[in-house]
Amino acid sequence: MENPELPSKSRVVGFIDIGTNSIRLLLVRINPNKTYQVLTAQKEVVRLGEGEFIEQTLQPEAMERAITVCRKFAELARQRQAEEIIAVATSATREASNKAEFIQRLKDEAGLDVRAISGLEEARLIYLGVASGVHLADRQALFVDIGGGSTEIIVGDQQQYHLLDSLKLGAIRLTTMFFLPDEKEPISPIRYALIQNYVRNIIVRTIQRVQPYKIDVVYGSSGTILNLADIAAHRFFKRKLEREDEITHAQLKEVIQVLCEANLEERRQIPGINPERADIIIAGAAIIDTIMEELKLPSFRPSERGLRDGLLIDYLSRTDQSLMLGQMTVRERSVLHLARTVNFDEPHARHVARLALQLYDSGYQIGLHRLGRWERELLEYAALLHDIGAFLSYQNHQMHTYYLIRNADLLGFDQKEITIMALASLHHRKALPSKKEPEFAALDKDSQTAVKVLGIILRLSESLDRSHMGAVHRARFVSGDKREVILEMFSDQDCQLEQWGVENHLEAFEKTFNRPLVVRVIAKSSV
Repeated sequence: MENPELPSKSRVVGFIDIGTNSIRLLLVRINPNKTYQVLTAQKEVVRLGEGEFIEQTLQPEAMERAITVCRKFAELARQRQAEEIIAVATSATREASNKAEFIQRLKDEAGLDVRAISGLEEARLIYLGVASGVHLADRQALFVDIGGGSTEIIVGDQQQYHLLDSLKLGAIRLTTMFFLPDEKEPISPIRYALIQNYVRNIIVRTIQRVQPYKIDVVYGSSGTILNLADIAAHRFFKRKLEREDEITHAQLKEVIQVLCEANLEERRQIPGINPERADIIIAGAAIIDTIMEELKLPSFRPSERGLRDGLLIDYLSRTDQSLMLGQMTVRERSVLHLARTVNFDEPHARHVARLALQLYDSGYQIGLHRLGRWERELLEYAALLHDIGAFLSYQNHQMHTYYLIRNADLLGFDQKEITIMALASLHHRKALPSKKEPEFAALDKDSQTAVKVLGIILRLSESLDRSHMGAVHRARFVSGDKREVILEMFSDQDCQLEQWGVENHLEAFEKTFNRPLVVRVIAKSSV
């Protein structure tokens, strides 16, 4: 897989995390040696998920608040000469029925290309962010991140995660479920127990998955846990929270009791609390409290690091020197894990991927398309996965491949990338992409173009190894007379099946590129 070039000078990059409760910005200067300096870290509470979790729709006022903050953060990043802004959206956005509208408005009004990421991808990035800021040595940790709409749970050590999970539990989500909008009274023990019972039912399978692991230390991150720890520090340590503080479950229990016994206005006055969280903190507290009860965890350590830090670490890893040493990226690992799980034909898939990249690169050289490195990478992954649906049934296996890619929670990818790969794989046989397909129609124009181009290249590449024997060892596009495109197939053996296969797609090629295709077989001895 292609190695990105290492930059020769420092550059400024911004990272934006559009969460259910808050939006965070991290702006850093990255140096050629992979060191970096934080230029600024900003956070604004916008309550994007307010009122959403009943009807699964982002509310107009919440979207306006989020867009305003994103626009300001983007302007700040550009004023500081940011060359790139990486922006992701989590629970509130990914679950919203009007997600596409919100993401398009962020592009139009804030100039941001926002990726909605899955819960497991969110968990992976949180792990990267928190684990990169602590020294675990040979210990194994449980990471718990409680957001406004979801809770991510990870088990991992210093080098890698072993378990990722994402639960539809969050401070805003549970507050919406269990409290009225204008509720201000203290919370009775019975009411709090009801919330805990709900949480317990949701987390039961996650608890079962975590229990076999030896947990040496627990790290809690995100606003709810940090604020609970801050209250505990003021109450038990008589000072602000410090990095190495450890909060026991007994201390957490006492803090929760104090919070529940106070009405909303009294709660806002409790030392250490963020007044903006006073209305949602009890629901969030019930999540960490119940998790600690079920896993019998004696304490946790708060971490100020989280998703936005994980975005930085992930960005650095994509251009890290380790890639040049042949180590796989998380995207490669994720793709191969899915493919190998269903016992794919790896030699065939890798050969098709090589041929696809040859066609892609030569097509670019003759002006057949103007796609870039990002689409090239997606083509390679789609080629590796194009036949995995045969695991379920060879007949219409492209449909099964599409389903598996769309639903496998591939790590390291956002939802748009997964959709492009899935649709390209779907159309490597039979029909061409059509706006009658809702998922294709929902993509922006550039992404639709990518699906069309990647799909036809994948279709031709699959045909070039129709016999699964590697008969065609190289292929390329070259310009012919007038507007013709010539596909040269290099082979030193009989490749009649492959030639017939390619010729079956001449009409599809011309419909895609508006240029005719001519097939030419070139014997190895004549090269």
